[in-house]
Amino acid sequence: MVKKAKNILAESNKYLIQNYQRLPIKIVRGEGSFVWDSDGNKYLDFISGIAVNNLGHQNPQVNKAILKQINKFTHISNLFVIQEQVDYSKALVQEKKGYKAFFCNSGTEANEAAFKLARRWGVFNGEKNIILSFTGAFHGRTFGSLSATSPKKYKYGFYPLLPGFKNTEFNNIKKLENIVNKNKKIAAIIVEPIQGEAGVKFGSPTFLKAIQDICRKKNILFILDEVQVGIGRTGKIFCHNHYDLNPDIVTLAKALGGGLPCGAMIASPKVSDFLTPGSHGTTMGGNPLAMSSGLASYKQISKKSFMSKVVKSGDFFLSELVKMSGNKLVKEVRGLGLILAIEFYSSIKAKNFSDICLRLGLLVILTEKKNIRILPPLNVKLNEIKKSINIFNIALRELNE
Repeated sequence: MVKKAKNILAESNKYLIQNYQRLPIKIVRGEGSFVWDSDGNKYLDFISGIAVNNLGHQNPQVNKAILKQINKFTHISNLFVIQEQVDYSKALVQEKKGYKAFFCNSGTEANEAAFKLARRWGVFNGEKNIILSFTGAFHGRTFGSLSATSPKKYKYGFYPLLPGFKNTEFNNIKKLENIVNKNKKIAAIIVEPIQGEAGVKFGSPTFLKAIQDICRKKNILFILDEVQVGIGRTGKIFCHNHYDLNPDIVTLAKALGGGLPCGAMIASPKVSDFLTPGSHGTTMGGNPLAMSSGLASYKQISKKSFMSKVVKSGDFFLSELVKMSGNKLVKEVRGLGLILAIEFYSSIKAKNFSDICLRLGLLVILTEKKNIRILPPLNVKLNEIKKSINIFNIALRELNE
């Protein structure tokens, strides 16, 4: 196994900058909830490209839309009206009257756009320019989004970061009120309703509502980063619909492109028109191919019947995981829809658990050392969930021996 791993990684190490800690596995094809490696091994893929492949692999409608667009053209630039952008934007903001979309290529780009929009708005609203985020937050790795990201491990070696960014404790209303009262120049507060990279940590409904109330009272923009939890992942198209929130800006990516690179910022009428021609842009953002792929995916996911199945699958999955919470190694299980986590007391046990799952043909993500993040396709089948639960139970038994 060691020799095989070295062979698989050798060419990658030779030609690619080593900024990723890759597994010694070369995936060569996928279908539905499964992928196969170069040795013919089959894996149940509960990573889904890190919440990108919400319809699994080789979705027929998505593939059809991509091929249709390829036979027309793949890129034309934003110097022209791109009808595919218009069509996708209409679908995204259908339930958000007056909102408009800006398309880009990734989640970090979407957040960068949100920060620029917030600061441009702030110029005309008391010359505000501070962006406030929270402990545990992950908003991306480019300089603006990295400045809003909390964990120091992502920032090491990249100082100085951008000025005008502040951070306060997640789920602590009192500390939030204190920092807002002391800083009159806060233009926007950005929060993930569920912190995926932190280990699927939930913002409490009370906390999220408090952020919105403070923003309304102090004339601060309310930004929700739904890069990982948007587009149906939680059982609703937008995660904030669970909490009856009405943000000024929402950032989206990952599943937005149906498997192709795509990000978006959607903004309310209060703020959307502050970006004017030349103030922001992207060459590849909203390209027809990504728009066609994304819209084909979105049309399937946004159906009420599909969302109901996501809720049903998520409820079943979580109920099975809860049975593991009595195990002496497991600290907590969490989930909403089909973003779930198992948190261990020990980082060593969590790593061993992840390794056993891999050996038994199940792909999950070890997150923040002690958390197993689970992101199955939204159209996952019941028997596939049961298969993963069986593997989890085998892994726990091995760890307990």
